[in-house]
Order: sequence, then C-alpha cells, then structure tokens
Amino acid sequence: MAVKRRQARSTMDLSQEELQAEAREASEFLKAMGHDGRLLMLYYLCERDHSVAELERLIMSRQAAVSQQLARLRHEKLVSTRREGNQIFYSLADERVREAIHLIQRLFRAPGPG
Repeated sequence: MAVKRRQARSTMDLSQEELQAEAREASEFLKAMGHDGRLLMLYYLCERDHSVAELERLIMSRQAAVSQQLARLRHEKLVSTRREGNQIFYSLADERVREAIHLIQRLFRAPGPG
C-alpha cells in the first residue's frame, strides 16, 4: 500500500487545528504499536510476511493472544492479510510502520560486538 508523503512544514506554519489533527493521528499510530507483543510482531513483519503459527512461535505466545494483538493491528490498518490454503499470512500494510520500527531499533538496540 503506497503511503502519501506529506511535504514537511514547520510547526509554526500549521494552524492549531492542523497540529491537533497531526498529534491525534500520531498518538493513535503510537498507541497501536504500544504493546510489547504487537511491537515484536511488527519487528518480525518488517523482515517478511508470517503466518499466525509462525508469529506464535517467534514471540512465544499463545494463539489466542497473538490473534487478539493481530486483530488490533488489522483494525488500525497497520497489517494486512492474505490467505494461502488454510493459512493466513500477515504483512505490513503501512510503510510508516517499517520506518517507525527501524527508528525504534536504532534508538533502543544495543550495538553488536566489534
């Protein structure tokens, strides 16, 4: 899904209504990612598409918990699904998620050895 890029404008150039709308949108985006289980799933989905069973194994969580968190991510339109036979695969639906995850990893990931 292509994400429409906005021209970056100075905060001082925005009206109060525009700032409030931007803050509200950003807040909802961050809330959707603001759970360790959902964040872990998004980390893995940045790498490639995964089935529910794969995500269960990767984040070491029960199917019910994984499904609940995926439902929230779907509701917020951060992930999308595709069916292959009897399996459902999840992928990122919003490129901003990948950008946010990469930023989070740069900010919080310890440097590797060497």
